[in-house]
Amino acid sequence: MDKFQAVVIGGGPGGYVCAIRLAQLGIKTACIESRGSLGGTCLNVGCIPSKSLLNLSEEFHKVKNLSSKGIEVGKVKLDLSKMMKNKDKAVTILTKGVEFLFKKNKVTYFKGIGSFKSKNSILIKDEKNNETTIESEKIIIATGSIPASMPGVKFDEKIIVSSTGALKLEKVPKRMVVVGGGYIGLEMGSVWSRLGAEVHVIEFLDHITPGMDREISKEFMKILKKQGVKFHMQHKVEAVKKNKPGASISTVDKDGNKKNFECDVVLISVGRKPNTNGLNLEKIGLQLDEKKRIKTNKNFQTNIENIYALGDVISGPMLAHKAEDEGIAVAENIVGQSGHVNYDTIPGVVYTTPEVATIGKTEEQLNEKKIQYKVGKFSFMANSRAKAIDDTEGFVKILADARTDKVLGAHLIGPHAGELIAEIGVAMEFGASSEDIARTCHAHPTFSEAVKEAALSVDKRAIHS
Repeated sequence: MDKFQAVVIGGGPGGYVCAIRLAQLGIKTACIESRGSLGGTCLNVGCIPSKSLLNLSEEFHKVKNLSSKGIEVGKVKLDLSKMMKNKDKAVTILTKGVEFLFKKNKVTYFKGIGSFKSKNSILIKDEKNNETTIESEKIIIATGSIPASMPGVKFDEKIIVSSTGALKLEKVPKRMVVVGGGYIGLEMGSVWSRLGAEVHVIEFLDHITPGMDREISKEFMKILKKQGVKFHMQHKVEAVKKNKPGASISTVDKDGNKKNFECDVVLISVGRKPNTNGLNLEKIGLQLDEKKRIKTNKNFQTNIENIYALGDVISGPMLAHKAEDEGIAVAENIVGQSGHVNYDTIPGVVYTTPEVATIGKTEEQLNEKKIQYKVGKFSFMANSRAKAIDDTEGFVKILADARTDKVLGAHLIGPHAGELIAEIGVAMEFGASSEDIARTCHAHPTFSEAVKEAALSVDKRAIHS
């Protein structure tokens, strides 16, 4: 029987990063992954393939509209099969890259499904049902999450699809209905809308992107509407049924009016749930909370001292970068260092066009906690780089403490927002004030100047607006 000092169950962003960091710290480490390729949901059927399609669909849309910029092209034709192959190629290169990193760092890689036999032993069953048992002093659960569905609705990944199926459609649907106005649904709806589908979003709330700063949310929905996405707010989905041409979605609105939506494809995007089935957690008495997440303390330890958990199986935002930071923190805690994660500075990004990015507190959260704050805003309409390339939708908003000027949060919608948010993340990690950002020289002409101007605006001294 193979014996290790640490075993990570799950080879996604949190799991593989944790395994590599453990190996770097001199720990004999193994990682078990059931998918057959490393990288988890993010790399295989999430972050990476969706960004490939978002980029390619945006390029397709841009080329179709180049004549308005003085560039004449012939008839633009979509080859969806080739586009999908390009996406798959990116995924393959990156998953193989993680395998290389395992070899480089001497992490033992087991392909198969892992489950607990005891608190120190794990049974691994491979795709041919061959069984192997390994032992470890420390075990880290990093098995991620799976798409949540709705009562009585099953994914067939052809007509009723999760995000996984939405990444693999073989033809552009004439009409697509997206149930849920969150990050994933809007990204995938945006892809297929740009490729020619008529996209309808059904949302139970009166706003999209729940939990996001409300002003950004309103602006985001306004821009998506201009792009042709149709929204049906405060509609509750009562049933989703397949029919001969596709699917029918039965809804009722806030006034009790019933409405049916017919479509070729329906994307159910109502969140994700922890992937803990099959781990045999009940055998070892591991405690879960009311949402079936694994309970952990501040050091990511479960109620069983030698077992840790991280990423989507514990509380907090289900984000790859959050899991990565936790993976490093767990590894460092195991060897007696002081690994930690600052949950106040975890950014969130929606990779539509324009991008949306957020970090720290929203205005709604600050008002709820009765924290006095100042607001600085700057529109990309007044940013020279954005103006020069005709990409001016959106704005930067910075929230700072009214007394100390410490940056409490920032919310962006506009070009490259997902990259611009990193500057504010670094500033917040150092406890910076808005004046610190405002007095930092930014290159001209760049999109990042909008961040500087928003910081200047906190004190009502923006130069270009």
